[in-house]
Amino acid sequence: MTFLFMKSTTLQIGSFTFHWGSRTYVMGILNVTPDSFSGDGIFAAGDVTEQAVKQAEGFLASGADILDVGGESTRPGSEPVNAENEMERVVPVIAALRQNFPDVLISIDTYKASVAEAAIRAGANIINDVWGFRADPEIASVAARYKTPVILMHNRSNPASVEVREKLGGTYVGAEYADLVEDVKRELMNSVEIALKAGVEEKLVLLDPGIGFGKKREHNLELINRLDEIRSLGYPILLGTSRKSFIGFTLDLPPDQRVEGTAATVAVGITRGADMIRVHDVKEMARVAKMTDALVR
Repeated sequence: MTFLFMKSTTLQIGSFTFHWGSRTYVMGILNVTPDSFSGDGIFAAGDVTEQAVKQAEGFLASGADILDVGGESTRPGSEPVNAENEMERVVPVIAALRQNFPDVLISIDTYKASVAEAAIRAGANIINDVWGFRADPEIASVAARYKTPVILMHNRSNPASVEVREKLGGTYVGAEYADLVEDVKRELMNSVEIALKAGVEEKLVLLDPGIGFGKKREHNLELINRLDEIRSLGYPILLGTSRKSFIGFTLDLPPDQRVEGTAATVAVGITRGADMIRVHDVKEMARVAKMTDALVR
């Protein structure tokens, strides 16, 4: 499987080298929150840091390449968390992960500049911003200053258009696009422009189409099926579909029964050019990725 127009074919972070197009990389989700949509948050599970380290150990043994630490739920309709509380959640966890796993790659899932900087100082390697540098104008400068790779996600979330259904979760029912893929591509490139103007090197940029963020079920399905058109922008692509509500609405299943649906989205996403997958079920999805890679790469 060959995708043209890549801005850079490799990315070096510490001792780890990403060879884009050679295989699919796996990002394991560590939710340091009490209100994760999927019910996997470790915030209330005893000693938070200890639980995070234990979960990370399992993820790494199961094939995770990156640990993604987040301290604020981004599910539709969730309550925002201020920067101080978010830092209190994520910084001790990142520091503990760095101490226990010195060479592991850690991303901080935040859109706040102060949280990103504190996380980097604690040991994070990557900034994963669900608002694509559009929520906090200072976060791009933080990334540039620390020469940190960034994942810029497309997001049109609007709480006013959320419909929440019992067991299935929230979905965006009012989201409208003139041309879905072209709109997403254009808005992603707006985020890239913000990053580059701040001084972020182009080779450090990854893109995420934002599955589930300000998109109807049909939009999410179409974006996955046409992911190669997003990949044609020339940047590596992160795909985050794990347990999301569009799977639940398609299969009529709650979050803890969406592993097969997630697997289908991962397999199709890889055939369409996904370079990295962000998942809750690391063992299962690492196997799906490895098998799909064997078929199409």
